[in-house]
Amino acid sequence: MTTAGTVLGQAEPVLPGPRRRRTKNVADDDTRKINWWVTALIAVCSLTILVPLYLAVVVALKTPDQLTTGTGFEWPNPIRWENFPEAWERTNFSQALMNTAIITVGSVVFTLLTSSVVAYGIARNIHRPFFKGVFFYLLAALFIPFPIIMLPLVKQTSLLGLDNQAGMIVLYTIYGLSLNIFIYTAYIRSIPIELEEAARVDGASTWRVFRQIIFPLLTPMNATVGILTCVWAWNDFIMPLVVLTDPGARTLSLAQYVFQGQFNTDYTVAFASYLMAMAPLLVVYIFSQRWVISGVTRGSIK
Repeated sequence: MTTAGTVLGQAEPVLPGPRRRRTKNVADDDTRKINWWVTALIAVCSLTILVPLYLAVVVALKTPDQLTTGTGFEWPNPIRWENFPEAWERTNFSQALMNTAIITVGSVVFTLLTSSVVAYGIARNIHRPFFKGVFFYLLAALFIPFPIIMLPLVKQTSLLGLDNQAGMIVLYTIYGLSLNIFIYTAYIRSIPIELEEAARVDGASTWRVFRQIIFPLLTPMNATVGILTCVWAWNDFIMPLVVLTDPGARTLSLAQYVFQGQFNTDYTVAFASYLMAMAPLLVVYIFSQRWVISGVTRGSIK
């Protein structure tokens, strides 16, 4: 059976077939090429952190006589392990470690609870002039150096009875609001609002929406903010120095100031104490760095 086009002597039109997309060769893709010179430079610069770390370990294992000879990078022979027990006893390390742990853990917990709630309120109402003004007001606090407000802070904490561990937790929580809200707000605004609207249709309140939907989604940012707060509270020296008045409440950074004499410094025992103070925080960072990197990458992708 012939078609009408065939009967009239016309050629049947040929329909063009689907075009095949030309795929680029993987070898020709510039994004897959590795710049080995830049990679080597980054690796060398990253490994430079091992130089001061090696020097700290070497000094902590030397005797005072070994420290005065050579360039300082020679491995000690014999090794003096007695520096560590001496540093533990002279700094009352167990008490200082407990004080630092209480302040650090309390600061991290209260920072995560308060900063996330405030950032959620600002992020969902940033279109309103009041909340936008509060956001920029908090960001302006990032440009105020701590030494400018140090003396009024000492007076206020003394009058309010906050010159102790509880006061340090409150201060770390308040002074971390600016940076933490900046981090949280950008991430919360990337979360689809439809998730909250669906929950409110089912009758969920604002607090329930935040507790059961928003806060679990903030896990990467919670890890990032928690590590930043932990490192800050653990290593801080200025704020505990001017706020804490009880010698029994001193932190590790203050306890190690005992090695700084008027005319000399016991470097070997001091460096042993530095390594012991650094060890807990280093262990925490090693086990939690994957959450920090995940938080940074997810925040950039969203």
